Amino acid sequence: MLCQECNERPATLHFTKIVNGEKTEFHICESCAREKGDHLTGISNGFSIHGLLSGLMDFESGKYKSAGAPASETLQCKECGMTIQQFSKLNRFGCSSCYKYFSNRLDPLLKRVHGNTTHVGKVPVRAGGKIHLRRRVDELKKELQEQINLQEFESAAELRDQIRELEREIAEE
Repeated sequence: MLCQECNERPATLHFTKIVNGEKTEFHICESCAREKGDHLTGISNGFSIHGLLSGLMDFESGKYKSAGAPASETLQCKECGMTIQQFSKLNRFGCSSCYKYFSNRLDPLLKRVHGNTTHVGKVPVRAGGKIHLRRRVDELKKELQEQINLQEFESAAELRDQIRELEREIAEE
């Protein structure tokens, strides 16, 4: 498939836009994409990464709200004074307190994009013994709760004992 911009090189970037059930596809080459920067013609009003993120969060339309947030609420950081609208335009926070003040807007986005709101990352094999044990304890606690809910008290007791043993190991390290 040829690039829709230059009609010379093969298209390597493919965008699909669905608006009100209407599907539009757009195909361009790397060279044309580099020339256009973060805006691509052929899509109404252009396309930008900022627009994608704002669309995910629905900041600019004002449709996105956290549970229980009034429609006229103007969310603002008490430390630096940055508003949620300023953040949506800059894609940067003003200070470290912004994370706390805007968390009710960020948590749903992070959960949608990453699947979780807690960073788990990678742990070094040699240095991560305690971290691996803590993660295992967390997994066992979830299993324990499931067993209790199913009223499988014998297996729950075994899990409880395993958790206690691992917690002793963590305390010793």
